[in-house]
Amino acid sequence: MHIERVSLHPERYPTREAYPFNLAVFHTRGPLAFETAITFFIGENGSGKSTLLKAIARRCAIHIWEEERGRFGNNPYEEDLFKYLDVSWTGGRKPGMFFSSERYQHLAKIIDEWAISDPGVLDYFGGKSLLSQSHGESFMSYFRARYSREGLYFLDEPETALSPRRQIEFVRLLMEQGKDGHAQFVIATHSPILLSCPGASIVSFDRSTLRRVAYEETDYYLIYRDFLLHRERFLDPA
Repeated sequence: MHIERVSLHPERYPTREAYPFNLAVFHTRGPLAFETAITFFIGENGSGKSTLLKAIARRCAIHIWEEERGRFGNNPYEEDLFKYLDVSWTGGRKPGMFFSSERYQHLAKIIDEWAISDPGVLDYFGGKSLLSQSHGESFMSYFRARYSREGLYFLDEPETALSPRRQIEFVRLLMEQGKDGHAQFVIATHSPILLSCPGASIVSFDRSTLRRVAYEETDYYLIYRDFLLHRERFLDPA
């Protein structure tokens, strides 16, 4: 374990009218504790889970690879949540990485460009070009190579390019790398397969306060279970 809690400070927010400061979930009182090596953030789109994931990563001084965006129409507060939270470390600051499926291709291209002048760079990411593999294979090569190193890892919807079989493989990887405490993972996901990871914590963003939930209480588990048992009823257009 590398971080043990995160505290939000809504009394210091610059506004309550604009996203993300207008979300009730970000006015939760009391710290969010991290008690396990693997923590999942869940919630509907727009609930704030990815926003908090990025904010914690930024507060931990972890770089987020993003393409440059124009200024027109941007919310000036959208990326500012990290300024109003504190992170408590268990044994001093640790290095880490932020993974976003949206920005992965951009990162993979940069790694290939680095490898032109320094081929040894690829050893750090699985030994061969990430762009030469299928999307799912590339993800798993990256995960296996990177998460074997001590650190704090933030992932935003890593399941997007992974088949169900690959998702199960990824869960095994999380369990293996998190078991001795050298790696800590905080993951925003919609995948019921990833959420089934034994011993992981699940934090829901779907109400007005952040709260821990059991796997069997999540909508992801309940909806998939009911769909598989009664798919005819779900798909009946009537």
